Amino acid sequence: MAYRADLIRLTGVRARGFHGVLAHERRDGQDFIVDVEMSVDLSRAGASDDLRHTVHYGEVAADVVAIVEGEPDDLIESLAEQIAKAVLARPLVEAVEVTVHKPQAPVGVPFSDVEVVVRRTKDVPVVIALGANLERDGEAPQATLRQAVRHLQRTRGLRAVRVSGLYATAPVGGELVAGQPDYVNAVALARTSLAPATLLARLHRIEADLGRTRDVRWGARTLDLDLVQYGDPRDGSDVASTDPDVLLPHPRAHQRAFVLVPWLDVDPEAALRTGEGVTPVAELIPRLTDQTVRELEGQR
Repeated sequence: MAYRADLIRLTGVRARGFHGVLAHERRDGQDFIVDVEMSVDLSRAGASDDLRHTVHYGEVAADVVAIVEGEPDDLIESLAEQIAKAVLARPLVEAVEVTVHKPQAPVGVPFSDVEVVVRRTKDVPVVIALGANLERDGEAPQATLRQAVRHLQRTRGLRAVRVSGLYATAPVGGELVAGQPDYVNAVALARTSLAPATLLARLHRIEADLGRTRDVRWGARTLDLDLVQYGDPRDGSDVASTDPDVLLPHPRAHQRAFVLVPWLDVDPEAALRTGEGVTPVAELIPRLTDQTVRELEGQR
């Protein structure tokens, strides 16, 4: 069965605006009616009965009214674009269809309605850290990471996947990692239309498909996929989340050379939101003098 997203539909939001190219439209205003259809993964909300796991459609309606009643535009196409942009800024919304009705438009002939419909899909940069330090079915961790990359490239809702070289690092985690073999690490950059929790669920599915088990925290593993950052802090589009299930940005990424070094490898302009604000990754790495990361030869 083909994948179909869950939907939230908000129809008939009415507000008075002053949009149009004619003088009387700017002077007198008219009623506009807006419909919004949002593609949202509602599985978490259905299981948890928690408002945090869905889209607050009352807030969406308020945003629509504020935009319609705000600064006038010549075209309702522009008005629809602004509404779509505002709705897509909500982390859980993966795609949106906005219909703006202008039933009092100066058409010049009898008519019942004019509609403009725009459809937009989220396209957000993400940073994913990959690591492994156990063989799987007799294959070295390097092979597992390559398979994980292929899974990422085939994941619906991910595109433009770029991957760093492979790096070897000692395990991090104190006494719990004593005696573990070194990790092989990499970082993948991609763009996604998926909400953070949905993307993280896809990453966990890839881990499970490639033999990951979650028996012991900090334990050795066949594969680890971490969502490090969602959005770009350089333009303020990144998501900050304190949800225990989806912590963003990753709370320990700024302390991990095995994340930062390969990340800088694939993006020399990389930046991470930290307690100090937004910090270039190139400035974070020199602070981690106690961690050694070595590039694996012949792995590019």
